[in-house]
Amino acid sequence: MRNHTAITTFILLGLTDDPQLQILIFILLLIAYLLSIIGNVTIIILVFVDNHLNTAMYYFLQNFSFLEISFTSACIPKFLYSLSTGDRTITYSDCLSQLYFAYVFVVTEFFLLTTMSYDRYVAICKPLHYVTIMNRRVCQRLVIGCWMVTLLLIVPLFILILGLKFCNANTIDHFVCDANPLIKIACSDTWLVEQMVVVCSVLIFILTLVCVVLSYVYIVRTILRFPSAQQRTKAFSTCSSHMIVLSISYGSCIFVYIKPSAKDDMTMNKGITLLNTSISPMLNPFIYTLRNKQVIQAFNDLVKKLHSSQGIRVMT
Repeated sequence: MRNHTAITTFILLGLTDDPQLQILIFILLLIAYLLSIIGNVTIIILVFVDNHLNTAMYYFLQNFSFLEISFTSACIPKFLYSLSTGDRTITYSDCLSQLYFAYVFVVTEFFLLTTMSYDRYVAICKPLHYVTIMNRRVCQRLVIGCWMVTLLLIVPLFILILGLKFCNANTIDHFVCDANPLIKIACSDTWLVEQMVVVCSVLIFILTLVCVVLSYVYIVRTILRFPSAQQRTKAFSTCSSHMIVLSISYGSCIFVYIKPSAKDDMTMNKGITLLNTSISPMLNPFIYTLRNKQVIQAFNDLVKKLHSSQGIRVMT
């Protein structure tokens, strides 16, 4: 048996070694991160303060915005620090913490998006019973359920990842700590961990996708039965934002985990991860709000209240 020194620090290779390109990436990522935080925090505040947004759909959207903030904050600030200082090192504990929280937040997002599909199903297919079915207690239980199912799936996988040994190699070919690059540099047996990663990914993907597809099959079938084109258009518009976010989420998942050629292509993997961790959290608040008159009205009302309160302070 050879003697090995346990690795306590990893090196994240990042996206590029070009200094000028690193500056450009830093500026773009910083703008995207700030916009995602501002946009999602705004949605959370609006749902809290505006009584017109006190419905199941906006309750789920509020929780989704919290997950978006948490997910992007688990990944992007560390990468921004690395780009600005040139320090690509990350400790073993910080790496595993980033991996754990990123996985928990992103998997919970998938289950919450599935729950939001069910909410749209009830709103379109059972409108007269919507308020009764999707009451506050049910919504809270559904959100808690999303977290509980996520933990049941992620914790066993994470325990296996904790058991990995890292002896000689400590270079991670990524800008964040991800399971696949970690498995590649581990010096212990990784077969069980690899199988668990595949099983969990496929299980989460298939389980949520089947529920989403079933919900929208019933939704589309119900909408097509509406007598007027105006009713059909209005019904489709209430689901359009959610469908766009679903397309981005599942599309990126397919490229990373399902497409065979992309599985071994780290450049593709990094690009999709960058999309999920920075671009999507920035775009989602705009996707949900730009065509939503209630949210826009709530935002305008909040701005007026803040403006009037400042005016009162100035007068006093």
